[in-house]
Amino acid sequence: MKDGIHPKYHDVEARCACGNTFNTRSTKPELHLEICSACHPFFTGRQKLIDTEGRVERFTKKYGTQTVAQRKDAAKAAKATKAARTQKTRATARV
Repeated sequence: MKDGIHPKYHDVEARCACGNTFNTRSTKPELHLEICSACHPFFTGRQKLIDTEGRVERFTKKYGTQTVAQRKDAAKAAKATKAARTQKTRATARV
């Protein structure tokens, strides 16, 4: 190995947002984690909704809460609009 080109390797204590801490090694002097094996749903077996960026609220705001009937009505309307556009395009192409 060449001298002077490799980063320093530190013994660090990693801290999770849930309060769990463990020792590891890293090139960074401190590690702060949002999720670890003690609180991750894959390892714990329980579902935990993690929404750090407000994705659920953004989706609800954009699309709203819809019932199945409302979704079917919206799909029918979209299909009718597409059919009308297709007929209009065909009519102008014949002229």
